[in-house]
Amino acid sequence: MSEQESLRCSSARNRGGVQRVEGKLRASVEKGDYYEAHQMYRTLFFRYMSQGKHAEARELMYNGALLFFSYNQQNSAADLSMLVLEVLEKSETKVEDEILECLANLFSQMDQNSPERVAFVSRALKWSTGGSGKLGHPKLHQLLAVTLWKEQNYSESRYHFLHSSDGEGCAHMLVEYSASRGFRSEVDMFVAQAVLQFLCLKNKNSASVVFSTYTEKHPSIERGPPFVQPLLNFIWFLLLAVDGGKLTVFTVLCEQYQPSLKRDPMYNEYLDRIGQLFFGVPPKQSPSYGGLLGNLLNSLMGSGEEDDGTEEPPEDSPIELD
Repeated sequence: MSEQESLRCSSARNRGGVQRVEGKLRASVEKGDYYEAHQMYRTLFFRYMSQGKHAEARELMYNGALLFFSYNQQNSAADLSMLVLEVLEKSETKVEDEILECLANLFSQMDQNSPERVAFVSRALKWSTGGSGKLGHPKLHQLLAVTLWKEQNYSESRYHFLHSSDGEGCAHMLVEYSASRGFRSEVDMFVAQAVLQFLCLKNKNSASVVFSTYTEKHPSIERGPPFVQPLLNFIWFLLLAVDGGKLTVFTVLCEQYQPSLKRDPMYNEYLDRIGQLFFGVPPKQSPSYGGLLGNLLNSLMGSGEEDDGTEEPPEDSPIELD
């Protein structure tokens, strides 16, 4: 028997063993012996890990978590979900779309208000970038954003969309968010904030996509450009200016639209950052705000940016993307 055939036979035997074990555990859960089944899952987890059977351990914990979720055993399910992450961390498993989808599936079934869910997503995002301190894999952010959107948790969904590459999905979510939670007079502000924040993350493509899709799909926005709302015209011109990279155009644009930019005190902070990233504007020597707003500026910026060849700005001008 060749080495390859031997490996296939070994894998088949291992899979058969996992299936037999899962059958017994499922029977215990179906009888309502939740505690006993949970402890058995944990025992098998540590046994498999000690034997280096990482794939089997991950599969068993994932299926076990789904089983407990189906019986509304949230604590046991969340515990096994964390063990799935432990396998991924200790086995140094490479990031693949299939694994990210499994993690997002576990996240979607957790109690929306549970502290375990917060811990799970934080740890999953950290694993997805190899523990590098960055903000998480864009694909995982996108999957989380869609789940939160379905739950109508628009604020958290927006955060994850910002760290994904799905500008179109973000735009559709923002249209729904604006229509259901916002005032008609604020339709322009929903997309303006998203565009400015995407640009702060050096994601020009998603910034353009979210703007074009939102302005096209929103029922309260007349087709443009130009637009009825001055703020939308500013964003349109800004996206053109970013492509051109001319500081004089950027400066005049910001001066001309100051009345619109004063509608949100954070706009000029975002524009300071955008000026540094795309127009060579030197960073401010000291923060322009103190107190609570100054604290908000201590943020995620800088740790989650992908290297796209753009010169990194100094780290003394972070911006909160909440």
